[in-house]
Amino acid sequence: MSWNPALEPGCPDDIGVDSIETLIVPRARDLGGFEVMRALPAPKRQMVGPFIFFDQAGPAEFLTGQGIDVRPHPHIGLGTVTYLYSGDFHHRDSIGSDQIIEPGALNWMVAGKGVTHSERTSSTARQGPHSLYGIQTWIALPEDREDMDPIFEHHGKEKLPLIESDGVAARLILGNAYGENAPATLYSETFYLDVTLAPGARFPLPDDHEDRGLYVTEGSVSIAGQTFEAGRMMVFRPGDKITVAAGGRGARLMALGGATLNGPRYVWWNFVASSQDRIEEAKEEWRAARWGQGLFDLPQDDKDEFIPLPDR
Repeated sequence: MSWNPALEPGCPDDIGVDSIETLIVPRARDLGGFEVMRALPAPKRQMVGPFIFFDQAGPAEFLTGQGIDVRPHPHIGLGTVTYLYSGDFHHRDSIGSDQIIEPGALNWMVAGKGVTHSERTSSTARQGPHSLYGIQTWIALPEDREDMDPIFEHHGKEKLPLIESDGVAARLILGNAYGENAPATLYSETFYLDVTLAPGARFPLPDDHEDRGLYVTEGSVSIAGQTFEAGRMMVFRPGDKITVAAGGRGARLMALGGATLNGPRYVWWNFVASSQDRIEEAKEEWRAARWGQGLFDLPQDDKDEFIPLPDR
């Protein structure tokens, strides 16, 4: 399908550099033998719309028999968004979900009052050399949804709208943009796009969302006469019409944003909440390990181990 006819691409140099409110350089984080690049939360920016966490995993190569094993761990007050460029993950959770996610598909798990899940490289992928490259984000829930029962949705690549124009292919992962709507159930205004640009192609951000950001995963883009290489996140001033142009090698971007929430959130380990009391309750529940008797249980087919509460 094509761009909304009312959408004008614009010129990347028509905007001023002050349209970029925040430039974020991700920090490396070791997840136990596997390193990710974390853009959110950042020292100068906690959220972009409802997005409160943004990790780039890979690109990484693995030998036969190797892979990622993120053991069962808990969440509250957020939705996890797993989207892969290459490789796979085997997702299992405490509400009975058991799903392999592959490139271009969406895993969307809403923790609500409490859920536990694991993410591991599948047994099929481990049978030979393989790669992993993807993005995982968290979306903070509105206060009136923090105590909801957890849910899980999987939407295959073919279910996510693909918006195309000259040199631009944008897959809508979550929310709404350019007159299209993605299928996942959301609880606040959101948009999230995987955008591939041919060399020199221009991409206009949606101008009907309050908060908007871009993260460059491959290549480079030009904004207001400046070049931004892969591994940079830009957050833009609300209301400005923003268009970016791909560099000579083209570019791949994640565009994200939506409405701001009613206030900042407390973040501790895998917990997000509008009050510190909710965080403290979740800590005690996970420490007690009363599986199936309180906030948390373990995935039915992944109960042999779990990540203990950090000592901090």
